[in-house]
Amino acid sequence: MNALKLILLSLLFLSVSTGVRAADPHPPQFTPLRPVSSCIRPDRIDEWHIVDTRTAIVRTGPQRYVVKLQSDCPRLGIGRQGLIFRANESNKLNSIGGSICGEAGESVRSRDQPPCALRSVRIIDKPTFDKLSAKATKHGNGAEPNGNKP
Repeated sequence: MNALKLILLSLLFLSVSTGVRAADPHPPQFTPLRPVSSCIRPDRIDEWHIVDTRTAIVRTGPQRYVVKLQSDCPRLGIGRQGLIFRANESNKLNSIGGSICGEAGESVRSRDQPPCALRSVRIIDKPTFDKLSAKATKHGNGAEPNGNKP
């Protein structure tokens, strides 16, 4: 009986000391797109739509994305500048124009809207993009003076 207790205590000690624990119920706040080549290139945005105060969609050629924001941005998309994306410092250095991948430190703004922090960026298919764009309240394209195209 004492041997059984000793074995059980040893197993308990091993499991505690090796860091065995329950899985973290909170997923990471940022899960960026990878590889970086699949991220949004702001200088290649052809079309954008504001779906609601926390959701925008953009198209760069055949690639379509949904961009989720961390908080409400009610004035996003208002004004002649359209959407202005700002990459984090790492992606400013690693890619031309700074890729937008849904990482910490990335933001989007408009002329009258302070920067809004990004929560996530995800690639979506054409039917999803079309469905979301039909619900959009504001629209723009790469031909407008939106700060994204030279």
